[in-house]
Amino acid sequence: MAEKTGELLKERMGISSGIIDLIHEAEKQLEETYKKLDDIMAYNQYKVLDVFQKCRLSDMHFGWNTGYGYNDIGRETLEKTYAMLFGTEDAIVRPTIVNGTHALTLTLAGVLRPDDEMIYASGKPYDTLEEVIGIRGKNNGSLKDFGIRYKQVELTGEGRIDFEGIKNAVNEKTKMICLQRATGYGWRKAITIDEIKEWAGFVKQIRPDIICMVDNCYGEFLDYHEPTEVGVDVMAGSLIKNPGGGLALTGGYVVGRKDLVEQISYRMTSQGIGKECGLTFGQTRNMFQGLFIAPKTVNGAIKGAILCSKVFEILGYDVCPRYNDPRSDIIQSVKLGSPEAVIAFCQGIQAAAPVDAHVKPEPWDMPGYKEQVIMAAGAFVQGSSIELSADAPIRDPYIVYFQGGLTYESSKYGVIKALQTMMEEGQIQLTIDN
Repeated sequence: MAEKTGELLKERMGISSGIIDLIHEAEKQLEETYKKLDDIMAYNQYKVLDVFQKCRLSDMHFGWNTGYGYNDIGRETLEKTYAMLFGTEDAIVRPTIVNGTHALTLTLAGVLRPDDEMIYASGKPYDTLEEVIGIRGKNNGSLKDFGIRYKQVELTGEGRIDFEGIKNAVNEKTKMICLQRATGYGWRKAITIDEIKEWAGFVKQIRPDIICMVDNCYGEFLDYHEPTEVGVDVMAGSLIKNPGGGLALTGGYVVGRKDLVEQISYRMTSQGIGKECGLTFGQTRNMFQGLFIAPKTVNGAIKGAILCSKVFEILGYDVCPRYNDPRSDIIQSVKLGSPEAVIAFCQGIQAAAPVDAHVKPEPWDMPGYKEQVIMAAGAFVQGSSIELSADAPIRDPYIVYFQGGLTYESSKYGVIKALQTMMEEGQIQLTIDN
């Protein structure tokens, strides 16, 4: 950290010298790691640019239609762009998909039929999908209510895919096997592209007609390839995470085989209409521009996550993943051990935000979750987790999940303020010199 920057943080923003020194030392140790990440970023940046040029992107694609939205060339070109970028036959990219859970719900409900079986091969899915599947709740229109069967295969003790467990779980009813790339609210590493490739190949060896589906939330642009480029049939994600680059105001996407995307489009609108209708409400410019800057934005976020891992490991906390582990999502988990520490961490993240920094988040009963959840997110786009944010269910062993930052400096300042607030609340001790 440059001397002038350190002075500003200390004298104008009230950051302790000990924290500034700790961050500076951690950054020095991470220089080589950051260089490798920069190469992945550059690869993906040129990949996006190449697709934009091949799709002949023009100012006319930034307009919008009314009514049914027939022949919306901006929407059609955006979906063509996503399909090319993710190496698939077709895509749905819409602002009317409200979040990642919605995109996944459309994917599951669009493809699966009564008496079909789905298997989650990465253990329990993210909390908000429990009611969608029917693990929790009843008579709410879940997949279970419509006679769709569900199994899950836990990851191994080392957090790896249990191939033997998958093989034993498959039967003649199995239609889809799913994988959640990111950690969710679990204590595990994200599943890497190499592992996804091996998994997809293994599933197809068991039975070629089984559909491989990946929840790609938080995973875009973290490697040289995406899951659909290494054998996955269909994939879904959120535009207010990685691919929206912080500019998409809302939305989600589904990419994959043309026949599967068509089925999903019927669930999105109605049978016989599918993708042919649906307004983009003038959002194509933000979606295109957000996608264009997304590799750089994701680069800053993942560097911030690695810095968080390194700093809290230095302080003696359990972290997952470690700073030098391969990364496949932008989430950093830190086991803080108490609700007080979790709350202080999240309040520090909120205080580091460009928006609503004056607000103090508290745990609350958030829809879709069993336990109370605390969420810190002072974002330009509400709920945007590519922007600086942190959240945690208030449950033992009190793990906080840190992610995002539109720039590396924003993400880094989140780590700084989390440390500062925890110190001020007596949750950590540092040798400091103010």
